[in-house]
This record gives sequence, structure tokens and C-alpha cells, in this order.
Amino acid sequence: MTFGLAPRKAQPRVPLRHGEGDKSRLTSVEGLAALSLDALSSVAYGPEAIVVVLVAAGTGALTAALPITLVITGLLVVLTISYCQVIAVHPDGGGAYAVAKKNLGARASLLAAASLVVDYVLTVAVSLAAGAGSLASAFPVLGHHLLAVCLVGLALLTAVNLRGIAESARFLMLPTVLFIVSILGIVVVGLLRSHPAASVGTAQPVHASETLGLLLLLKAFSSGCSALTGVEAIANGVPAFREPRVKRAQHTELMLGTLLAVMLVGLSILIRRDHVAPRGGVTVLAQLTAGAYGTGWPYYASNLIATLALALAANTSFGGLPVLMSLLSRDNRLPHVFGLRAERPVYRYGVGALALLAAALLIAVGGNTQRLIPLFAIGVFIGFTISQAGLVRHWAKERPDGWVPRALINGTGAVLTAVACLVLLTTKFMAGAWVVVIAVPLLMLLFTRIHRYYTVVGAELGLGRIPGRPIEGSSLVIVPLGEISKLAQAAISAALALGGEVVALSVHTDPDKAEALRRRWQEWNPGVPLDIVDSPQRSLVQPIVDYVQHAARDGRVVTVLIPQVEPRHRRYEFLQSQRGLLLATALRYRTDAVVSVLPYRLSV
Repeated sequence: MTFGLAPRKAQPRVPLRHGEGDKSRLTSVEGLAALSLDALSSVAYGPEAIVVVLVAAGTGALTAALPITLVITGLLVVLTISYCQVIAVHPDGGGAYAVAKKNLGARASLLAAASLVVDYVLTVAVSLAAGAGSLASAFPVLGHHLLAVCLVGLALLTAVNLRGIAESARFLMLPTVLFIVSILGIVVVGLLRSHPAASVGTAQPVHASETLGLLLLLKAFSSGCSALTGVEAIANGVPAFREPRVKRAQHTELMLGTLLAVMLVGLSILIRRDHVAPRGGVTVLAQLTAGAYGTGWPYYASNLIATLALALAANTSFGGLPVLMSLLSRDNRLPHVFGLRAERPVYRYGVGALALLAAALLIAVGGNTQRLIPLFAIGVFIGFTISQAGLVRHWAKERPDGWVPRALINGTGAVLTAVACLVLLTTKFMAGAWVVVIAVPLLMLLFTRIHRYYTVVGAELGLGRIPGRPIEGSSLVIVPLGEISKLAQAAISAALALGGEVVALSVHTDPDKAEALRRRWQEWNPGVPLDIVDSPQRSLVQPIVDYVQHAARDGRVVTVLIPQVEPRHRRYEFLQSQRGLLLATALRYRTDAVVSVLPYRLSV
């Protein structure tokens, strides 16, 4: 016992497989990197969207940017609190879809799911296109290869996420930290300066074409709400967090809300104080960066960091959509393959589907950001509104202590997000938002038809009901063979072990070879009869298929055991005959037989 030398009772431990345990899941900080970069990077275009709308009423109208941002920040606070509640009520993820399914019915849940699917795909496309455009601004030689840059970035993100969301979080940790530090540095340094350090871009004449009325303010508000996209991703991806999942996800949501609010308000104060208006060749964020840092190396570094953050913001969708698709598959709204997970906690089929959809969209628009912007943010605001309304219904039904203030918060948020959604739809409908109006109902129809199929299949299979007793019957095992060898010995031995009647089957085109095989079979005498089928047309598959169909006519259970040679090294696989695999495929599609492939592994 002295000095720890006494023998200790060993505790048996079962080693974890690769991908098991909490190490492959997210901490709160890793969750901020993996699931929040979309929302955080939106400060690069959210405040600018407000300024671009307000300048239509003249530069004097830009003073309204700060009040509008404060209203958006208030909505952000409501959404942050709301999604913390969603995380607690629905720890299995799903966000607006889970809330709507429980409180608003099937139709509302399908609307939420379809809207989120559209938004996630658009988030990937917009983020990559915006990042490629910013990169081309710094390196003009890439201006004619935007689509290629987008697809390369998409392939990189897909490969990282196929490894697991924890790996993607570690990959994104440094860019996320650099972006947060860069934006907060712009705010702090800019506020400490009495006037901007430098001015960039070319001045543009401002011609007031509208009055600063309610409609323009609503339009500026709805455009600025694009800064809120991505707030819901954490609630959708709760299963990706380490235990305790709910607390870690809520901490991440609160960190996201706090950082985003500080950055939005800080940048808007600088816009109002320095009278920042749109200028040619630069973004509003670039103007604020030059005003804080000047035009030296910090200016270029901050712009490159913003470009990287915009491009990598697409990773938020890779953390949220596969989880949502897995929930839809569990509810029989999507193919069940989307519910399969690899050894690492990652839904690889969902990741692959998202990558393919985003690639198709990028190819369709040629990697042009401006063609994607009118489609953006509408889907997420539909989800916002449904989740808020669903929580109001939840509190009204459950009536826990303090439910009235919660319901008021969620109700206010539902009204504000519904107004923003309607304004977005009406102002951007002809510019491309009609595509979303068509895509969402089509997705809802797809979910409904898939659910109907699974319902019919479940009824035909008798799922949920106790079936009758199994029917005993005779069985026949057919072993296709070409010649007598150790492969034939292994196949016949395996067939005899299965029980029932066993017959060997051989197809020959040459009568002399068929007779020679019959003599050798009698000499070997394995205790199993041999049937030889002549095939003058030199066909191998069709005679066996016909033989199996004829053998199964009397109701016997027919099993076809196909021996297949497998070399030790894959480089030799193409040297082996693939007729066994072709035969297995034909039998599966054209007969009701049980088809088994027996591997015979070589030493070379």
C-alpha cells in the first residue's frame, strides 16, 4: 500500500471502436465553429443589405440603419431564447420540423422541413459563391473560373464532413476565431478613432428615388434579417454534441447570439457615425475595415479572413441538414438510407445528398452570387415563424410555471419573422423568389408520396401485427459449377451444411466436355447428383435462371449457392471471372430464390 505499490483490482474495460465515444462529438466551442459560421459571417452582408435599401431615399436615410439593426438585434435575442427552448424540448434535433410535428400537425411540419432543406442547400451555394467572388476580387485571374473554385471548395468541405463533424469543427476552429477577432477588432478600433483612418472605393452619386416611408423601412428590415440565417442550425444539430448535449447546445446558442448581436450593433454604430454609404468596387465591411485599420496589411488580412469565413460558412449546412434528413427518414418522409450512420457519428448519405444538390445549383447559376441572393433567407424565415408559433402552442398546452412570458416572447418573434418573410417574398418574387415558392410545395409532395409508399409497404408486410406460424416445406440448394476442383468441394460442403436436397448444376455448350464432366463426377462421387444443361446459344445465365424457375414451381424454397473466387490482393480482381456476380444479379431480379455468394479466398 505504501507508495502505491500495492496490487490493485483491475477493472475490465471494453475498448471503443473508431468513431465511438464523445471524442467524435462536439464541445460548445467546437459547435460554435462547426454550426455557427454561417450566422457569424452574415455580418459581412447583413448591414450592407440595410444600407443598400435605405440609400434609395438619400444619404440622410442612412441614419435609420442603426434603429433597424436594433430591431433586428431584438429579434435575434428572441430567436436565441426561442431556440434554447427548442433545444430543451427537442434534444434529438430537428428544430422547426420537430416543433411543428409535435404542436402544429403534419402539414406544418412538412412545410418547415421543406423550407429548411431549401435554405440549407442555398446556404452552401451562396456561401461558396460569395467566397469565390471575394477571392476573385483579390486575385482577378480567378474571375473566369468562379464555378470551378466553388466546386473545389464544395469537394473539400464534403471530404472533411465525411470524416465526421468533430473533424470539420477542428478544421474550422482557426478561421472562426480569426473572423470573430477581426470583426470585433474593427468595432473596437473603429470606435476608438475619432474619424476613419482611410477611405477606399470610388464615390458614387446618390439619387433619391424613394421616400423614407414604412414600406422602405420594412424592406430594409427584411433585407437586414439575412444576418439571422444560420441561427437555427444549432437546434437542428443537437445530437452532434457531447453529453450533456442540451446544455452544451444551449451554451453554443447563447454564445452565437451574444457575438452576433455585438458585431451587428457595433458595425451599425460605425456606419451611422462615419456616414458610410455604398461605394464602387468595395463592400461596406471593407470600408469599415479601412476606417479602423487603414489600408495596410491588416486591411488585406481582414478581407482575406472575411472571404475565407464566407466560403466556409457552407459547413453549417453539413452539420444541420444530414441530421434533419435522418429525422425525416425515421418518420418515413425520406428514404431510410438517410438514417444510416457510419462508425463515426455522421450521416454520410445526407452529406452526399447535400453536396450533390449544392453542386447542381451552382452549375445551374454558373457560380453567380447575384442569381442566388433573391432565393436566399426565405426558407429560413418560414422555419423561424413555424418554430415560434409551435412553441406558443406548446406553452399553451403544457402551461408550466411562467409560460405566459415565454409565449409572449415566441408570439412576438413569430409575428416579426412572418412580416420579414412576407416582405422578402413580395419584394423578391419576380427576381427569383418564385423558385422557392415552387420548390417548397414540390418537396412537401415528395415527403408525402414517400410516406404513402412506406405506409402501403408496412401494411403489405404486416408490420405491427403478429403473423401466422411459419410454414414448413422442403428446400433445394442448387450449386452452379463449371468443373471439378477445390472450389467445387467447398461449395458442395457448404450446401450440404445448409440441409435439404442438394443438386449441382452445370451449363455446357460442347457435348464432349459435358460427357467428360459426367464421368469425372461419377469418379469423384460427392454424394450429390449433377444436372447438366445444354446451351447451344452459348448462354450461361439464362439456362440457370430457367432451371431455378422450374425448380421453384412446386413451392419449394430454392437456394442458389454461387462460389466466387476472391484473390487476396485487389489488383488481381479484374483477372477473375465476374460471371458469378452477373448470375447473382440476374437471379435476384428474375426469380424468388435465395441467392448466396460463397467466397473462396486465394492466397495470392
